[in-house]
Amino acid sequence: MARVGRLAGAIVVETGGEHYLVGHPKQPCDWRAAGFEPPGELDTARPLARLQSCGAPVLAPPVLALDVELGGEPLAQQVADRLVIARTGSVSERLWRLAIGADELDAAPPPDIIPARWLGELPAAIWQIVRDTVLRCT
Repeated sequence: MARVGRLAGAIVVETGGEHYLVGHPKQPCDWRAAGFEPPGELDTARPLARLQSCGAPVLAPPVLALDVELGGEPLAQQVADRLVIARTGSVSERLWRLAIGADELDAAPPPDIIPARWLGELPAAIWQIVRDTVLRCT
């Protein structure tokens, strides 16, 4: 079971006891208070890095639960491919809201744990159509 949550505007993927930072943080973060060593700079072309624990990391809700066969860095890369804007290296808020089932008009908070097996199983070509539609400027 893998878990995907947010930290400082980026994503943290927890899989097999490892943690990966996906996307550039959008706000300052006290990494040690969050349970991680500071990750250093991420490359825009490959916005992911393995995080080193320095405590007991906890993902704040909402958290996506993915029961998938991929693990480790391949899963982190898949999450990056699905939710990160390539030209900026940042997580798309629109795609994240879609993944957690949140509506811009819905004031109700999403559940703490959201089953999201579909995110790992959806074929890449189908997700690309979704990405293009969600990210299209209106």
